[in-house]
Amino acid sequence: MMSEKEAGQSGGSPQVGGATVSDIQELIRRKEEIEAQIKANYEVLESQKGIGMNEPLVDCEGYPRSDVDLYQVRTARHNIVCLQNDHKAVMKQVEEALHQLHARDKEKQARDMAEAQKEAMNCGLGQNEGLSPLQAFAKVNSISPGSPASIAGLQVDDEIVEFGSVNTQNFQSLQNIGSVVQHSEGKPLTVTVIRRGEKHQLRLVPTRWAGKGLLGCNIIPLQR
Repeated sequence: MMSEKEAGQSGGSPQVGGATVSDIQELIRRKEEIEAQIKANYEVLESQKGIGMNEPLVDCEGYPRSDVDLYQVRTARHNIVCLQNDHKAVMKQVEEALHQLHARDKEKQARDMAEAQKEAMNCGLGQNEGLSPLQAFAKVNSISPGSPASIAGLQVDDEIVEFGSVNTQNFQSLQNIGSVVQHSEGKPLTVTVIRRGEKHQLRLVPTRWAGKGLLGCNIIPLQR
């Protein structure tokens, strides 16, 4: 369990001037630690007759309840509030770090995109002159707020052209994407999408979060 002193320290906002992938991985590690501590404190409340965050600690006559450990309950409640604030602060730092990383790499990404598009066009013309290099193979049809997918900038109806090593040429089923996600936990993936006719390149870091899975979005295959 995190002490009040530790909770205060983890709520700080260190400067992420030149954000790197390792900085983001460290922030994600801190986020997971905080989530584990929140869960542990909720388990303390559960052990005290399932008392939650808001149930009264006095009986109907106004006397302190004798059926629960009041000190443990108050401490767990205080820790949860502090840890939830820490969690929000770390999530904000992750988002800022991803934005900085994206901004710093913007020029390089533009060059890489131009080269990749040229290569894809050449490859597409060589294999099948009727195949567009920007043909999407899957589509995002839902995103959970605060999820890794949401933080990366994915939006509902984005059409996926590239997801890590998966592209139009080698995509067979959603299992291809699932395999890439499982093997890339905590590591940034390049995701290229078509949004309202424009190509966007995003940086997605699959990671465990408060919701289900490592992405927090639902992807469906497109008919080809």
